[in-house]
Amino acid sequence: MNGGPAEETCTPVVTHAIGTEHATALAGVLKALADPLRLRMLSALAADPRGEACVCDLAGLAEVSQPTISHHLRVLKDVGVLTSERRGTWVWYRIDASRRSAVTALLDAFAPATLLEQTAAGVGAEDAPRPDLDAQVTLLAQRLAVRTSALSAELVTGTVRDSFAALARTGRVSADLLPLTAAFAEQRLADLVRDRTRANHPARSEPEGTAPRPQLLFVCTANAGRSQLAAALAHHLSQGSVIARSAGAAPAARVHPPVRALLDELVGDEHPVFPKPLTDEAVRAADVVVTLGCGDVCPVVPGVRYEDWAVGNPALASAEGVAAIRDDLEARVRVLLASLHSAQEETG
Repeated sequence: MNGGPAEETCTPVVTHAIGTEHATALAGVLKALADPLRLRMLSALAADPRGEACVCDLAGLAEVSQPTISHHLRVLKDVGVLTSERRGTWVWYRIDASRRSAVTALLDAFAPATLLEQTAAGVGAEDAPRPDLDAQVTLLAQRLAVRTSALSAELVTGTVRDSFAALARTGRVSADLLPLTAAFAEQRLADLVRDRTRANHPARSEPEGTAPRPQLLFVCTANAGRSQLAAALAHHLSQGSVIARSAGAAPAARVHPPVRALLDELVGDEHPVFPKPLTDEAVRAADVVVTLGCGDVCPVVPGVRYEDWAVGNPALASAEGVAAIRDDLEARVRVLLASLHSAQEETG
């Protein structure tokens, strides 16, 4: 009898698995995190602008006693996620610096992605890619090359194809992919033109005869919540007097549903809203870059102003929490816009 796939010997490569000792240590940390109240405490600490909180600050998260709150905090401290410092009567807790990136990945990438996929379950199969998609991308590149005479046709074509590939990797392949590619590529091409114009004519980054508009870039991990909402608020509150962009270090497939409802109120159908990857040209074209939980992912460009805002993640918040995060972002955006207005008045 001839041998076939069914007769092949199963030889799992056990050496590629995580080691027993490391698995045991990791399981201990995950077990400590596997509690709703502890996860809420961790997210509150991550979003606290002070970078720390005491037991009394966290007592409002649940109707439990302060000793119970202290117990949960000590569990997180025992596995190395938190550190503590006693000051007088109270003990203050903060995320251990060595675990900050891991906590950010948990709260801003893994948790939202998990919840988002649960929300999207059952929405139906994605549209199959059309066989003429490549030809349509080519036509899109040709059309944008004609409209973007300041850049070479080769650069425009490369940007369009790279934009298509980036969105296809991070999002869902659907009937919307081509129009979203057009919107993303147009944004990137405008940023490239702005950057080159600024390099050649530092005093002018807008077309000749128009007043320069400050450009803001809001960046978070997934570009599915905070950064999208901050950019929409900046556009809405400034009445278009600033250019507001958003991007993500690891873009999600779609905007978080609670945020989508708020964006519909702010921008409606005026601009397509979808998660986009962070690009170098977006940073170089910006006057101000605001990071929200991912301050170490942006390249540092001379002349660009950087701010980091500690704001809660609406993907993980209650309805009341989402409203509070929106209000927090609005207050911060208003202060930012006022500072830009004052700077413009000073420069005449």
